[in-house]
Amino acid sequence: MQDRKEVLKGIIRSLHEGSAVEDVKERFSELLRDVPATEIAEIEEELIREGMAREEVHRLCDVHLAVFQESLESQQYLAPAGHPVHILMAEHDALLRIGAALEAAAGKLGSAPPADELVQQLARLEDDLRNSANHYLREENVLFPYIEKHGLTQPPAIMWMEHDQIRELERGLYGLLESRAEMAPAEFASELVKAARGLHTMLDDHFRKENTVLFPAGLRLLTEDEWVSARAQFDELGYCPFTPEAALAPFGASGAAAAAEPEAGGAIRFPTGAFSVEELDAMLNTLPVEITFVDANDRVRYFNQTEERIFPRAVAAIGREVQLCHPQKSVHLVNKILEEFRSGERDVAEFWIQMGGKFVHIRYFAVRDAEGAYLGSLETVQELSHLRALDGERRLLDGEG
Repeated sequence: MQDRKEVLKGIIRSLHEGSAVEDVKERFSELLRDVPATEIAEIEEELIREGMAREEVHRLCDVHLAVFQESLESQQYLAPAGHPVHILMAEHDALLRIGAALEAAAGKLGSAPPADELVQQLARLEDDLRNSANHYLREENVLFPYIEKHGLTQPPAIMWMEHDQIRELERGLYGLLESRAEMAPAEFASELVKAARGLHTMLDDHFRKENTVLFPAGLRLLTEDEWVSARAQFDELGYCPFTPEAALAPFGASGAAAAAEPEAGGAIRFPTGAFSVEELDAMLNTLPVEITFVDANDRVRYFNQTEERIFPRAVAAIGREVQLCHPQKSVHLVNKILEEFRSGERDVAEFWIQMGGKFVHIRYFAVRDAEGAYLGSLETVQELSHLRALDGERRLLDGEG
């Protein structure tokens, strides 16, 4: 197997150095016939670790697939209905039908304004594409992290790069559709055909890579418990309107809360992760908001220590009745909120005040367990002057340098 890997890495390097695709296919067709699809992902991972730029491997992905195409033929679905991979592959099929329908509809446009029926069809297809965002989010937030935990990091990263390319193509198409009234019909038709064809081609290429390389790798790496947990997380994130109902068959213990997997000595475990006491304390103190927790018996149990506090807190308050922490004139309001939290009449109470040139936002939240039983209340305090002054947009570290 290792010898074959080295030969396959040689193929990719020869492509990187400019060898013609047909020449490579002819020279290595005998070898490629028996290459498991998952080895492609492993080889690309090794090449990046050895120094080849991820962008370069991404640029060559289509060439790789052309070389390996004969050995990458796969069955319709790699997993049974209900399995996360089956769901994703079923959505791939649905999205390809949407892409083909959009390209066909664009081809019906001409030099005259489109008929109402065609305009409505384009609007429905645009809605379908906009509703596809959830498909990519489930891959990025559930499937990719699980694959990465098993040491395969680069193929998911490359697929995420392609997700961003798909989003960019979709944004261009949406902008074009919004500009229809401002364009001559013939120009709009020509531009829409190009945009639809480009997106459809991109979807076909991308889904083929995931179906034939990434998903088989995931099936080989992930445990059954991880797939069950992934399905539960899929259910929590939700699906697309076009996700086939048959694909959502019951699977394992889907619908149950996903168990946190990180574990360390002395860690405090939660359903979505784990912290050491030191990490949790530092994180809570880093939040840009003051928080105070009052238990079901109205006693102060915790407050964080942010760098700049608006309302002073002292450790002596721990265990104190919360009513004693407020001026007598406002205790009746505190009691009213807590009573309504207990009864279920209210879940949130909020106030905002001007104080020393600051705009202070104060909120109280009822804290309940999974069955709805009252556990206490959470007070949050945040100074919002900076946030209220924001305008426009700023992406990542734009403007810094």
